[in-house]
Amino acid sequence: MSIDLQTVKKIASLARISVTDGEAQALVPELNNILGWVEQLGEVDVTGVEPMTAVIPNTLRLREDVINADPLTGGDRRDAVLANAPAAQHGFFGVPKVIE
Repeated sequence: MSIDLQTVKKIASLARISVTDGEAQALVPELNNILGWVEQLGEVDVTGVEPMTAVIPNTLRLREDVINADPLTGGDRRDAVLANAPAAQHGFFGVPKVIE
């Protein structure tokens, strides 16, 4: 796949980034090089290799999930919190739909 000047301008427009013609012209070879590297990665045989989330083993420090019984600072205050909501639905904050 090859990136041309029109594609760079379209990508910049979609990303809401303002680029001059000179900047867009300079981005064409850079983006083509990046796509070339991605194509090289696609040629690597990774059968039997487990996916990694980090380069070092990480373990989360967990704590017990306890609800504070204090009525002012603790949990179990859903009704008091939802009293401030303009539209509470089924015990949650109701929000307008933003995706059609």
